[in-house]
Amino acid sequence: MSKEKIRLIINIEAQNDFYPGYPIISRGIYYCSRLISSQYGVEFSDAHYEKIKKVYSIWICMNPPKYRENSINRYSVTEEQLIGSCSERKENYDLLTAIMICLGDSDDENASGILKLLEVLLSSDREVKEKKEILQNDFSIEMTKTLEREVSTMCNLSKGVEEQGIQKGIEQGIQKGIEQGIEQGIEKGILLSIRNLMETMGWSVEQAMEVLKIPEEEKSKYLDELKKM
Repeated sequence: MSKEKIRLIINIEAQNDFYPGYPIISRGIYYCSRLISSQYGVEFSDAHYEKIKKVYSIWICMNPPKYRENSINRYSVTEEQLIGSCSERKENYDLLTAIMICLGDSDDENASGILKLLEVLLSSDREVKEKKEILQNDFSIEMTKTLEREVSTMCNLSKGVEEQGIQKGIEQGIQKGIEQGIEQGIEKGILLSIRNLMETMGWSVEQAMEVLKIPEEEKSKYLDELKKM
């Protein structure tokens, strides 16, 4: 098994409005381009373009039109041999990928796997108990006391945002942290939510945790973890 390191830069965005006045995928490609150009002087310098890291821009669309619900589309650079049969090494041009994940009705036949998991985690309509049951029964995610508490925090967060009508920037900061934390664990997702709120809204850590409804007994733990990030 190869132990070669994989070099990646991943950007994750949550999008509530599918028609913000421009094609979302165009913005995704733009983000990929910016992620590549921003590597100059950081990941590589001079003419060492072979050190460019591949970038991904992943868009999770919460309210897509009906025809796009429960779909995942990928957009990337491919080679087309117009004349002749010579080929370039794929790693030399396969440097950006944009992915559109459109959520939808969980009862749809296509709503399974990652689509259903995201719908469950990000839904503001499902109750805490229902989310925990689905995570445990459908995804075999064991509900420990710690995990239950953190899922409850996430659910309170999504409902609080909806009920209070908090600005769109807050929603994006919260959702971005949750989505980035799906593969890293829910606790990590909450930490990322705190950090993203601080960056997006310019809030202090105390203000971010207050909006997230972090229990008083949990705050010191998250403060300690944030210092390590």
